[in-house]
Amino acid sequence: MKKLLTLLLACVLFASNLNAGGFQINEHGARAMSLGGAFTGLANDPSAIYFNPAGLTQFKGTRFYFGTTAISPSATYTSGSGSLTKEYEMKGQLFTPINFYITQSIGEKLAVGLGVNNQYGLGTKWGSEWAGKYLALNTEIVTFFITPVIAYELFDGFSVSAGGSFVLGDVTIERKVNAIPGLLKDAELSMKGDGTSFGFTAGLLYKVNDQFQVGANYRSAVKIDFSGTAATTPATFYHPQLKVDLPYPTGDITAPLETPQNLTLGLAWMPSDAVTFTADYQYVGWSSYDKMEVTFATYDLDLNPANGLQNVSTAKREYQNTYILRAGLEYNISDKAAVRFGLVYDHNPVKTEYVDPTLPDADRIGLNVGFGGKLTENLGVDFAYMLLTFSDRTVSKSVYGFNGTYSNLAHLFGVNFSYSL
Repeated sequence: MKKLLTLLLACVLFASNLNAGGFQINEHGARAMSLGGAFTGLANDPSAIYFNPAGLTQFKGTRFYFGTTAISPSATYTSGSGSLTKEYEMKGQLFTPINFYITQSIGEKLAVGLGVNNQYGLGTKWGSEWAGKYLALNTEIVTFFITPVIAYELFDGFSVSAGGSFVLGDVTIERKVNAIPGLLKDAELSMKGDGTSFGFTAGLLYKVNDQFQVGANYRSAVKIDFSGTAATTPATFYHPQLKVDLPYPTGDITAPLETPQNLTLGLAWMPSDAVTFTADYQYVGWSSYDKMEVTFATYDLDLNPANGLQNVSTAKREYQNTYILRAGLEYNISDKAAVRFGLVYDHNPVKTEYVDPTLPDADRIGLNVGFGGKLTENLGVDFAYMLLTFSDRTVSKSVYGFNGTYSNLAHLFGVNFSYSL
């Protein structure tokens, strides 16, 4: 019974840790964002370090490109029906992932670059007494990818690239827990951890002719071994049957999280000097996230080592591989200004029975618009806006025993400045 209680508390703490599909951020440059993110086959500004670093051979000299995307998500959860219907609204937050790129050409065929961005992040925050307080109160993850790349034009119009990423991650998870509902007051659990890892990227770009080019980009999976601590307030509870004070989950913990590999194929068609069409297909290998496993260094209510039981909690996630479709249009008003439009369809990786309030994911459609231009000969600016709509998601057979309907929406605003030498 003691071991059962341990695993129960651990699963309450970690079972719905990260809805990681919803934590992937693909907006890493305002110009590309306004094209729906369809930039792999074009890749002709420094954000190519992320979208397709083979594109760095297309421009010369030294170039800087830096900015941010303000992300404002909203969500509601509705349970019951008729007179028993209850609706809860997620607290408003504003996330501002950054991006910074610098590129340098070396001779006629070689180029190098360095990029810094937040490829996975975001979070959710709910009221302290809402219906899902035992699943999620505050969840937030932040990652920094520091990526040096090199690109080389093998022959006229055909370039290849490779790069590596040093990754830093930080996660915070808070929720309430109650060992004996109805008899004890709620306790508040907090888990914080961080970790580092490495990944790599590679790209190809082929300029078929002056009007048509194609590209491909691969970003590897990254396994981050988070380590940190779990703490509960109060730290113990009195068990009326065992007649002893027992601890809630506490102490040092470790938990691996593997982000998906991404393969993107893209094309760009330029029927005239004024018009550019782009399109991307992005494969996202979310099947790598099949479970969430947390190991406690010292916390274990089974004090008899002869039982051979591990102080490990495993929760199934069973994510599925998925895809994103993107399309963009850029129209040059003049040689110094352009307007842009984009469309995104993002198919979510989460099975309906695994949807939970840490970040309730669903299929998404993004509508994009933007514009950009030169302020001086060397200085430019790009703006982008995305309205991201989600399909309503109704859960009737939740593995967490938490059925209901989620409705989501997000507004994204991007701005980037460019400077060339």
